Amino acid sequence: MKQLFHEQLQILRKERNWSLEELSKKTQIGIEKLSMYENGELVPSMQTILKLSNVLEVPASNLADGLKEN
Repeated sequence: MKQLFHEQLQILRKERNWSLEELSKKTQIGIEKLSMYENGELVPSMQTILKLSNVLEVPASNLADGLKEN
């Protein structure tokens, strides 16, 4: 089963042993927003997805695919 964006984001961050604060510093995205993304409370823009994919070193399409719920 394909993982949803918020699940995938949290898994990728934890695989790197990064706190939300560390990811925030690396991406210049606020901790509160990152937390909301990880909790599925907020959907990121494509620009934010590109920034996250760059820092997490995964294809943007991997993260974006998790936003599509069918």
